[in-house]
Amino acid sequence: MIKAAIFGAAIALAPLAASAQANLTAETTTPGSTPHYIDTTLAAILDSAGVATMQITEGATLTNSVQAVAEGRLDMAPAPLILPFLLSRGIGPYSGVGAENGAELAANLRVIFWNSGSAQIFGYYNNNPVADIRSLDGLRIWNGPPRGAALTSGRAMVQLLSGAKDGEDYEGIQTPWPDTVSAITGGGADAWTIPEGLPSGREIAIAAAGGITIHDVPSDLLASELGQQILAAPGHAPYSLPVEDFRAAYAGNDITIVTDDDTFDSFATAFGQIVNASMDEELAFQITKAYLEGQQRFLEGSPRGPFAMLSFSDIDGVSQGACGAVQIKMHEGAIRAFEEAGHTVADCLRP
Repeated sequence: MIKAAIFGAAIALAPLAASAQANLTAETTTPGSTPHYIDTTLAAILDSAGVATMQITEGATLTNSVQAVAEGRLDMAPAPLILPFLLSRGIGPYSGVGAENGAELAANLRVIFWNSGSAQIFGYYNNNPVADIRSLDGLRIWNGPPRGAALTSGRAMVQLLSGAKDGEDYEGIQTPWPDTVSAITGGGADAWTIPEGLPSGREIAIAAAGGITIHDVPSDLLASELGQQILAAPGHAPYSLPVEDFRAAYAGNDITIVTDDDTFDSFATAFGQIVNASMDEELAFQITKAYLEGQQRFLEGSPRGPFAMLSFSDIDGVSQGACGAVQIKMHEGAIRAFEEAGHTVADCLRP
């Protein structure tokens, strides 16, 4: 993994003038992804504000990052909300942790802000097209990294589209995130399903090797009992965007977008930017305050910004993918920052 110290110099804010700038460790996903854009932009904002410097490890497996934050070995990470849910029960990738220890670790996690900018897509090369996305038996489908939230969502997408199950009806292909593009462009998969931000540098890189087609979830499948279960599942949130906006984001690339109506509909991966509950309250406040004041920089710093679906307003919990099966809380310092900015925070998110 690549270690990157982001923006080393800083000017202290008045509230922190008496103390040294904080040094934070963070892990994030690969370049070109929504979490990576958010984390590197946050690093620049915190540095400019004199709040903190962030040393970011890229290409991380967030399953491990979430546990590291919970154990106090890492200061910050973007967390697909299904991971705190699984950790709290000691199941899935955390089965080795155990239920009791997992619950204790999950209780150490706090969110400072939210986003749901990654929507599940299904794609394939036009020179090797999938004849019917509702019939995927026998195919090799890249559906995630070897373990973690993205793999769970990828398997759910294939099952929702066609009823096919990984290892029974189709061959699921899994590689670490940094190897995703090479695995697909190298011919290792007939199709792929990935939670992608918009526009996705990964999809653009895949399309550079040949024209591709991206599908959303057909409306009847999304409205089905299974579709509604997946939308409400821990770590998911509804995603809908005018299809013309989706197409415009990929203008100039050989990417065809297919929907059955005038919107691109799928399920989003709900994220929380997590820290440990033991983080100093004033530091969490200053980080979140700088985040809120940096709204324009987040929105305008990249074509991805307007579609990152970051939280800059009232927080009701449900829209963020919390206050249901996922019972994660916000940090007291973050709540203070949102409230001082004039936003409300749901009681279900208070520690």
